[in-house]
Formats: sequence, structure tokens, C-alpha cells
Amino acid sequence: MVKRPTIPDLAKAAGVSTSTVNRVINEADTVRQQTRERVLRAAQEIGFYGLRTIEHAVNRGRETWRLGVLLQQQGRTFYRNLGEGIRRAAASHPDATVALTLQFLDDLSPDNVAARLKTLGESCESVAVVAAEHPLVSDAIDRLIDAGVPVTGLIAPLSARGNVGFVGLDNWKVGRTAAWAFDRIIREPGKIGILVGNHRYRNQELNESGFRSYFREHNAAFTLLEPLATYESAAVARELTEKLFVEHPDMCGLFVSGGGITGAVAALREARRREDFVAVGYELFDTTRNALIDGTLTMAISHPMEAFAREAIATMVKAGRAGSSAGALSVTLGFDIYTSENV
Repeated sequence: MVKRPTIPDLAKAAGVSTSTVNRVINEADTVRQQTRERVLRAAQEIGFYGLRTIEHAVNRGRETWRLGVLLQQQGRTFYRNLGEGIRRAAASHPDATVALTLQFLDDLSPDNVAARLKTLGESCESVAVVAAEHPLVSDAIDRLIDAGVPVTGLIAPLSARGNVGFVGLDNWKVGRTAAWAFDRIIREPGKIGILVGNHRYRNQELNESGFRSYFREHNAAFTLLEPLATYESAAVARELTEKLFVEHPDMCGLFVSGGGITGAVAALREARRREDFVAVGYELFDTTRNALIDGTLTMAISHPMEAFAREAIATMVKAGRAGSSAGALSVTLGFDIYTSENV
């Protein structure tokens, strides 16, 4: 018969005294919240019989934050996965109770994004959004900040008169890393096609800037074609990729810096390509994983999804505590690199 963990067992696991554990259970208000959280984590790990009592004591002392997140189309696998990650991160935030409002936008027009931001700001204490730069969006952000609601840009940096936070990648380095792959793998330099989702997404503009910067510095023998906008549409991305092969049959590579990767992959599979053709895309999900495995994609650069979701929630809570008049909080994450050998 397995012995149930006792209070001394819990105290040892949490690194506190037995009297502290007893106070968490019976007189929680006399124990610091940080210590209560530590005892709760230990109780969860060892399966302590009084777990619900400790959970109640800890939750009673936690702050509650109403957070709002606006993501893009739920039909896109990346945003659907990100949304699930953000929900998990909100539910497991270590030192606050998070009341999360998570919404997806099918209509990405600036006026709709601005209107949804305004509505979200009326019920939330801190807001995060994935959006393209536009005066209407900047104005909506400023109105929220003026009303005391801090705003954080996710994935794409955003600007306004007020301080706007950011959680995402160092996109200049993303572009240079992609360029490195083309330079090191392609045997004979040639033309490289570039797809972006929308030139108003600053992360994609920075991707392209870093991409071109690398070649200016290391190998000017490559010809970088003008970027084509997919407007985050897989159908448009497929059409543009097919057009690139018609107009530039000698193309040696394709860099998909923005939305529409599924359409680009479909076109690449049907195209006649050079033996050393390199294709670099964005994010890891079923389509890109299969494309890496069968050789359609050479490399995928991806957000670390769980870490990104955790940092998004943590940054929103910190911004809420600091207030909209404080300096913007910025978190730059390392990115994951995938090839056929590590998916």
C-alpha cells in the first residue's frame, strides 16, 4: 500500500518548515504569496492529499488580471496553435489569476482591427495584438494607452505615440539566418524569390532587411528579386510562387518570409527546380513538417510556441502592474531552426 504524502513530506519538497505548511493550510494570509505558490507547486508534484485546500488558499491571495488577446485567422494552423498555447499559459500563470479574453480576427482590415481593440480595451486591463502597422491601428492603441490600458504587440512590433510593448523574435537575425542557409547550401548563386505577407508587418520588413543585409556583406553574386506580397493568403502565395517560376525558371531559391506558406509549399512541390534549390519558410506545423521531410522545404524558422505564449501572458501581467505610463516592456525570444533531420 502506497503511503500518502504527509505534511512533513510536503514541507521537505517545498523547502519550508512544517509550521509554514500548516499556516498555508490554516492561516494563509500570514504567509507570503510567493511561499504559498511554492508550497502549492510541491503539493501538486507529490500528490498531497490536501491539494484542494492549498489551491484555495493560494488562489485567495492571487491578483486577478483581465487580459485581452487579438490573434489573426483561426483557420490558420499557426494562430490556432498559438491561441491554445496562450490559453494554457493563462491558466497556469504562477502568481496571478488570469481572466483571458482571446479573439481571432478573420477581417484584418485596419478599421476592424482598431474597432476590436477599442472594444477589448473596455473590458480588459492589458491587451495584446497581432497587427500590421496602420494609422488607424496606432490611433486605437493610443486611445487605449490614454485610458490606462497597456498594449503589447505580438510577433510584429507596433508603434504609436505611447509606449507599446513587444514579444517576438529578433527578426533582423531571422532574415540573416535564412540568408546564411541559401549562401551555404546553393552551389551556384542565382536568383532568389521573396514572399512577404504584407509590407505593413514590421517583422516581415525586418526579415527582408536582415536577409538583404547578409548578402550585401557576404555574397553579392546572388540576385534578390523584389518581394511579393501574399496578403497572408495561401492561394495568393501559390499563384505568386508559380508566377516566379514562369518568369524566372533559373531561380535557385525561395524565401517565404510571411503568410501563405501552405500555398507556396504546394507550388514548390509541382515546380521543376534546380537540384540545389533552397526553400526557407516560417513556423513548424503539419504542412511545413511534411515539406521538410520530403525535401520541399530546406529549413523552417519558428517561434518557440510554448515559451512565446508564456512570455506573452507574463508581459501583459507585468505591463498591467506597471501601468500604461511606464516604459514599454520588450521580450525578444530565441527562434527554433528545423530541417529534415530534427523534425
